[in-house]
Amino acid sequence: MERDVRELRGAWTRYQRHTFHEPSPTLAPWVERYWEARWDYAEPYRQKIVPYPNVHLSFGGGRANVNGVCSGYRIQVLEGRDHVFGVAFRPGCFRPLLRASVSTITDRTVPATEVFGPDLPATLDVSTVEAFLLAHLPDDEPRVRQVVAAVELIAEDKAVTRVEHLAGELGLSVRGLQRLFAEYVGIGPKWVIRRYRLHEVTARMAAGGAIDWAALAADLGYADQGHFIRDFKSMFGEPPTWYARRY
Repeated sequence: MERDVRELRGAWTRYQRHTFHEPSPTLAPWVERYWEARWDYAEPYRQKIVPYPNVHLSFGGGRANVNGVCSGYRIQVLEGRDHVFGVAFRPGCFRPLLRASVSTITDRTVPATEVFGPDLPATLDVSTVEAFLLAHLPDDEPRVRQVVAAVELIAEDKAVTRVEHLAGELGLSVRGLQRLFAEYVGIGPKWVIRRYRLHEVTARMAAGGAIDWAALAADLGYADQGHFIRDFKSMFGEPPTWYARRY
């Protein structure tokens, strides 16, 4: 299959610009980052977006949406000159704002007014959006902190490759951990573990150099290379060697 050359060897950087901003200390426990994406394409481009377990509030195309966690990659067609401004909430932190299980918006996009009401800001800059979010800041909730700690453990500890391991570290049953993640993250702990371990794969791709795929699969806790490739393909939509050409 012929590939769009604009997705190979980092060529996308000639057409897109991404910038990131840190939240204020008050919002940092709830918001992971602000982000902006700008693009200029004379011909439509199929942008592959691979998810993390974040809920996003996004402003673009004259609309404001809440984007739930996606269970797999998705394709967004970019064309012309345009931009999007977004807020990435920390995994587990959107439940008090949604006032419902975060699993109810998994793989869904809903109008932001359904969550935040009609007074969303029209001026898209960090200070304006920060002021709006500060006015809607929920009360602290112990279970939110528990989930945040669980996701941070997954992200930081490469030895966490199994749900049973994570549940033991947190002093929870496997079923209790699964219920907690469904309610607050919107997706199961197995998916979150797999996503952060596969992040290590793309980090090695970006660093360049040869990769021993069988050894890497073993390092990530896979029984064999075949299981690793199937997991990668289900998350990224293509085999790892094919995806590596993007770098």
